[in-house]
Amino acid sequence: MPKMNMLQAINNALDIAMAADDKVICFGEDVGIFGGVFRATSHLQEKYGRARCFNTPLVEQGIIGFANGLAAQGSTPVAEIQFADYIFPAFDQIVNESAKFRYRSGDLFNVGGLTIRTPYGGGISGGLYHSQSPEAYFAHTPGLKIAVPRNPHQAKGLLLAAIRDPNPVLFFEPKRLYRASTGEVPEEDYQLPLGQAEIVKEGGDITLLAWGAQMEIVEKAAELAEKEGVSCEIIDLRTIVPWDIDTVVDSVLKTGRLVVTHEAPLTGGFAGEIAATIQERCFLYLESPIARVTGLDTPFPLTLEKEYMPDHLKVFEAIKQSMAF
Repeated sequence: MPKMNMLQAINNALDIAMAADDKVICFGEDVGIFGGVFRATSHLQEKYGRARCFNTPLVEQGIIGFANGLAAQGSTPVAEIQFADYIFPAFDQIVNESAKFRYRSGDLFNVGGLTIRTPYGGGISGGLYHSQSPEAYFAHTPGLKIAVPRNPHQAKGLLLAAIRDPNPVLFFEPKRLYRASTGEVPEEDYQLPLGQAEIVKEGGDITLLAWGAQMEIVEKAAELAEKEGVSCEIIDLRTIVPWDIDTVVDSVLKTGRLVVTHEAPLTGGFAGEIAATIQERCFLYLESPIARVTGLDTPFPLTLEKEYMPDHLKVFEAIKQSMAF
């Protein structure tokens, strides 16, 4: 089984999808010969031609509006927004058009073939316009699916599933893991299920829940906790919408404790939705309050990035406080 980094796995998934289906079209800012700002689309234009992999103007609302039109007429567009921070000009198209196409037509037409790829998150000294994690904005919108991989194997399998899913899917890629995360990835075509969390490690004392780049942080925190005799169950949510409530509930019923972490700010972050749902389902089984370890309620600070980021030490402190409650 070949080793790939996350960028290579994403490129491989796009290559497989385009080879298998002529309707798959890849476009965005600089995705052509340049291969995208991170080179995720390298060699795709060379291989499939300018009609199926091409550059767009620097207008995000136009990119998604164009993608909606293509998808509504039977194509399978994979649109790239160069950074998740740039997705907001396209917010109207995604929330008011992509998410509602099927509903407003009574299923006479839809844009279910649409996939939107975008790199998110901090850790690259990108400053306030290249480091945000906007998944919670879109989780509030019925009609969308949201997936976030943590490693190359997941990136390929989840992206292929997203491209072939009959619903519009937002695919958030943790940019600081693009080259830092490597692992074995099958050469063949495979898909991982959307809406299904993965229990990465079983444990009995406390449940740790994260997705994307925060999974590495959670695993480091769990190692510190294990040295102090705390048995951690680690769950990778993988899909924000729909999120796998039952897997998390079953874990918390067993452990009685839950720590959720994400890079996005605390207020309105998706950890709040998780906490509310789990306390409704597990209230009488909880041994301590559900803890959220998140980014700060402030614009992403360039010079104070390390202070802003919810690192393994902050998660470890939350674990200790939960256990001592």
